[in-house]
Amino acid sequence: MPLRIEEAIQTLQRTPGVLDALLRGVPPEELCCRERPDAFSPVDVLGHLIFGELTDWIPRARIILEHRDARAFDPFDRRGFDDLIEGQSVEALLDRFHELRDGNVRELRGFALDEAALALPGRHPELGPVTMGNLIATWVVHDLGHIAQIVRTLAGQYRETVGPWREYLSIVK
Repeated sequence: MPLRIEEAIQTLQRTPGVLDALLRGVPPEELCCRERPDAFSPVDVLGHLIFGELTDWIPRARIILEHRDARAFDPFDRRGFDDLIEGQSVEALLDRFHELRDGNVRELRGFALDEAALALPGRHPELGPVTMGNLIATWVVHDLGHIAQIVRTLAGQYRETVGPWREYLSIVK
């Protein structure tokens, strides 16, 4: 499916509200649970998304607009959020994410990306050639993937307590 920029932006705009509905008021023990020992907890996901708003998506779009593929993107540290979330309440993190995303969506809209702009080349430091459209589509899918991860992690806490219904609940299998 070709990227439809307005629909992509609408998905990006919805993510903070979805996370707010899923995580605000959730007890800390649930916010810190993990699917596996090396997986992100829900609060880690939130920190990771905040860090991405600060250092990844819009900065990479600017690199494409200013340098095309003559300059590779700066590498992204998937765990670079640790200091951002330390000692912060989930409510403060949700508010910060919402504020950052609002600003980034405004900036994205300000780029007025048309078909030609979506085809502009960029260069990922590991993956090589990409386009602006690839970057924006990846941002959307990245959000959706982390929303799914949070939902799986929260549901997984009930894996044993659902009893025999587990057979019908693919999210906890």
